[in-house]
Amino acid sequence: MKNRGAIHNHWWVFHHDWQEDQGEVIEEIALTIYVNGQEFVSIMGTPLNQDWLAVGFLMNERIISHLDDIVDLRISKDGCCIDVWLTHSIDKPSKMFLTSGCGGGLVFDDPKVGVEPLKSDLLTTPETILGAFTKLQTRESLYVRARGVHAAGLLDISSRELIKVAEDIGRHNTIDKLRGGCLLDGISTENGVLLTTGRISSEMLRKGALMGCAVIASRTSPTSFAVELAQSW
Repeated sequence: MKNRGAIHNHWWVFHHDWQEDQGEVIEEIALTIYVNGQEFVSIMGTPLNQDWLAVGFLMNERIISHLDDIVDLRISKDGCCIDVWLTHSIDKPSKMFLTSGCGGGLVFDDPKVGVEPLKSDLLTTPETILGAFTKLQTRESLYVRARGVHAAGLLDISSRELIKVAEDIGRHNTIDKLRGGCLLDGISTENGVLLTTGRISSEMLRKGALMGCAVIASRTSPTSFAVELAQSW
């Protein structure tokens, strides 16, 4: 797997006057997921943890229901293609929903369909949530190195620690990556707390609900439909 994420470039920076300096720019490429040898979807994203992205996307779109559905997963040498072979055949959905936001995201299901209300007694505090957000983008993160990066993390309430973090240029991609990374590492997302740096729109809330996360928190705004779904679920 090719894990890049950022590339070196030159910037003009202003101190007391303009001068040339070096910095890093977040990398963006088209990532294409192939399923059973057929092109399934192309997603603009960061070439980092592409296996997480493919597994999480297929889980969140309910193409697979568990890791045992995957027979083989390979990433091309250039990092652009993720080839996934399943135990079962699939039909590519005929209807796709382009999501809100710059560049958008992609889901195959109507966000309001097929999600059961979550039963949970999980409780947390604003202090716990705020404290966890300070750990979401550390000095080693792509965000600190290059900016322009979203992050999502799974918070364990008992330890108050983030047990998995994913980064990408796309807010939707981060949640797919987070779920895929957790699945590959045998980490349950049920009854967890999902943190995201991105706006919580309906499809973002849907992804979190399908992960079984009882609390979903962001540093920025929810949309009206996301609030409606949260109250329903």
